[in-house]
Amino acid sequence: MKKMLLVLFLLAGVMFSQNEDHFRCKHPDMLAAKAAKMMEINYPGDEGIDITYYFLDLNITHTPSYLIGKVQINAKAKNANTTDFFFDLQNTFTVDSVYVNDEKVSFTHADDKISFSGMSFAQDEEFSSVIYYQGSPGTSGFGSYEVTYHGQGNQYPIIWTLSEPYGASDWFPCKDTPSDKADSSTVWVTADSFYTVVSNGLLQDIVDNGDGTNTTKWHSKYRIAHYLISIAMTNYQHYTNYFHYTEIDSMPVENYNYPERWDDLRKAQLDEAITMLEIFSDKYGLYPFIDEKYGHAEYGWGGAMEHQTASSMGAYYDLIVAHEMAHQWYGDKITCADWQSIWLNEGFATFSEALYREERYGKAQYMDQILKEMGTSGNPYTAKGAVGTIYVQDISSVSQIFNGARSYAKAGVVLHMLRGVLGDEKFFETMKTYASYPGLAYDVAVTEDFQAVAEEVSETDLDYFFQEWIYGENYPKYYVEYAYEELAGNETKITINVDQAANNNPSFFTMPLQFEIKTSEVDSVFTFFNDQKTQQFEVTVAGNLPTVTFDPDNWIMKDVITVTGLDEAYLLEDYKLLQNFPNPFNPSTTIYYSVPAQNRVTLKVYDLTGSLVETLVDEVKEKGLYHVTMSKNSSGRELSSGVYFYTLQAGDRLLSKKMTILK
Repeated sequence: MKKMLLVLFLLAGVMFSQNEDHFRCKHPDMLAAKAAKMMEINYPGDEGIDITYYFLDLNITHTPSYLIGKVQINAKAKNANTTDFFFDLQNTFTVDSVYVNDEKVSFTHADDKISFSGMSFAQDEEFSSVIYYQGSPGTSGFGSYEVTYHGQGNQYPIIWTLSEPYGASDWFPCKDTPSDKADSSTVWVTADSFYTVVSNGLLQDIVDNGDGTNTTKWHSKYRIAHYLISIAMTNYQHYTNYFHYTEIDSMPVENYNYPERWDDLRKAQLDEAITMLEIFSDKYGLYPFIDEKYGHAEYGWGGAMEHQTASSMGAYYDLIVAHEMAHQWYGDKITCADWQSIWLNEGFATFSEALYREERYGKAQYMDQILKEMGTSGNPYTAKGAVGTIYVQDISSVSQIFNGARSYAKAGVVLHMLRGVLGDEKFFETMKTYASYPGLAYDVAVTEDFQAVAEEVSETDLDYFFQEWIYGENYPKYYVEYAYEELAGNETKITINVDQAANNNPSFFTMPLQFEIKTSEVDSVFTFFNDQKTQQFEVTVAGNLPTVTFDPDNWIMKDVITVTGLDEAYLLEDYKLLQNFPNPFNPSTTIYYSVPAQNRVTLKVYDLTGSLVETLVDEVKEKGLYHVTMSKNSSGRELSSGVYFYTLQAGDRLLSKKMTILK
């Protein structure tokens, strides 16, 4: 679902590899076990029953807003000797009667539940309930059941639903739990003949009742989560295009538009959906509901919602159309098993927006979207502004579930980073395998399921990645220093020091780090696996006068602390001696250092023989960040080119680094 009209991001191209001790293959059996563990959560729905079928037969009026319903729910008892069960339905309705296996039964309707007792079902025994009810539907969340208008002067009535996450019971009895999908669904709507009624699956019939009303009948044979069942009804203008998925086969793409908004621009936007279907089918596997349809129904909200086979659309720009379409794979075909795991829906759809841009217009467009999604530190609408874990801690709050910075932007960026870790081939194999994995396809998943598939495909242990990015908070803030030493034979040794600012969860981030190194002889990218807070890497390359670029393709969401953009809070955590800048230098360079508490500080320069060359600092310093400039002749004599050491001493702390003077 698109919470608001936001723009998205994504991708580039160099892959990372890891040492063999980071490789492993998870056994597929772990998928079900981990999913079962993660699904132990207190949801409104009755966990003692398994829903197999919803049949909604609804008589609806707009003014006044009223619904008379007959809903059949088929289910199985999950436990032996099941005697009690319930369905979720808001108390705003009056329940007239209920039949179970064609027998009228007693019930109570309180606390937004229809409860039954005195039954007797064996484990896995199937039963059918029919509930007759009526009333004025309520509305919650983003608009679970809305009765509004469109057109100039609001002359045309419209009724639409958006049940995610907890709104389905505002208009029909159900088991209000995302983990329990029905095997199929049927929706019949009787309403004034003014209305064109759109719902899930295939249109079976429109019956003229002879009294000014029609009954529109839809049916879906695919498994469906209760919150993805929808209706949208008004005086739609209908436009059909076709997705030709083979040379001889096609699927209808049905579009239902406000007539006052139908024009050449809207037609072009809808025709672009065919290209999107081709792109996502290539990357993720064939469109999941190929035997039915895909479609769009315009409705009265500022975003959009991925109702299965019939997305409800409040706008039609390319990224929002791509977002809802991608949900058909990730959100509808595979649904998050719990709302804590909503990133498996929204992050995947967000990533797919940028993937569409990449496939359509090239990688520059992709990276433009990615960088927009990453945003700037503290921006509450982008990934760097995300507060808390991507795994949603408070699912009682709709705004927490659909937090734009976490569940959308940061979650999408996580997939971008995983693409960098795995490389394109393994990443897209993972995405396609996950979408078709037995036990997950047309079912539900949690993070551990996706992780297990990614590890199986890539033969790589990714626990560090998912623990820090899904269950951890924030993002890394790197301080990176470089030192160069010219060697014989026209070679240069480059020493890279990487430190991370303190973080709570995790204490530091483990990631593959890329460095692009250019010299007079080479232009290469080197990858190092950073699994310590403070770590040093060395590489020797041909040529001299090197330039080094950290993470040149922006595979990591990060801040980089440089000499010209120092993070004082980070530096004052401890005594720190920074690499001089520039280095190598001629004629002068600057050395930064930090003092976390009052102390006597000395900063001295030595040559390779250990002889003192110059004392730059020797005095008591208060807590603070300092710098001193040194030139090759500041000691009163011109220093020869070559390698020197400079040391910072404060009490028992002694820090040292190398610097190079050029000819």
